[in-house]
Amino acid sequence: MPVALSLENKVALITGGSRGIGAATVRLFHQANARIAFSYLKASAQANALAADCGGPEKCISVQQELRSPADGRALIAAAVRAFGRLDIVVANHGIWPAQDAPIAEMTDAQWQNTIQVNLDSIFGLVQAAVAQMDNQPPDASGVTGHIVLVSSTAGQRGEANHADYAVTKGALISLTKSLSSELAPRGIRVNCVAPGWVKTEMSAGALNDTTRTPSIVSAIPVGRAASPEEIAGPILFLCTPLAGFISGEIMNVNGGAVLVG
Repeated sequence: MPVALSLENKVALITGGSRGIGAATVRLFHQANARIAFSYLKASAQANALAADCGGPEKCISVQQELRSPADGRALIAAAVRAFGRLDIVVANHGIWPAQDAPIAEMTDAQWQNTIQVNLDSIFGLVQAAVAQMDNQPPDASGVTGHIVLVSSTAGQRGEANHADYAVTKGALISLTKSLSSELAPRGIRVNCVAPGWVKTEMSAGALNDTTRTPSIVSAIPVGRAASPEEIAGPILFLCTPLAGFISGEIMNVNGGAVLVG
């Protein structure tokens, strides 16, 4: 019989869902028959079009929500639960990567604090509220009450010169994944992490389209290219299906082998 990566009867919240990895994940989860709420900040036209393409209000909604503080994260969870009555999956995909190099001696307090707030503080509130909701829901047939997937980066594992603020937040998500797994797996909540390398998105377009930088970027990726957003969305989907029911606290590298040669 065919193997189906199905999310039938599941409700998922995907942050940063209007474009890039987030949008690819929204589309893939829709194909897997999940009901989806996804957040966006400014790209309202893209968000509205994506929600309509993925079934409209009964199947997919967009929520405009700034994610900068723990309170913002909690507010987004509340909006998703109001829309669909429950929450089975949270994919924390949002984040910023200041594209301009900033050596540590020159990085401003404002940049450091902004990156920490968006990439880390908001995820604390998001996870905290998600766990409270999942704890109040009965487990499925396999004993799982929810899935949380945090999207990190190769930068969180090997650092990134001139982008210490970004690397610190992504490294923290890896540590958070391991801590939450130990805490929450006995309660039926599976927490895992996907750590992409270079991906062809709007956020990375400046670097990937810079002909002076592209050769050095590609030469450090054994498969010889950057990923498509869909190639990151696939592993995220897998980690939220029953096929991944025995995976907890895992850091899934999706980087074309780059982290092994960096």
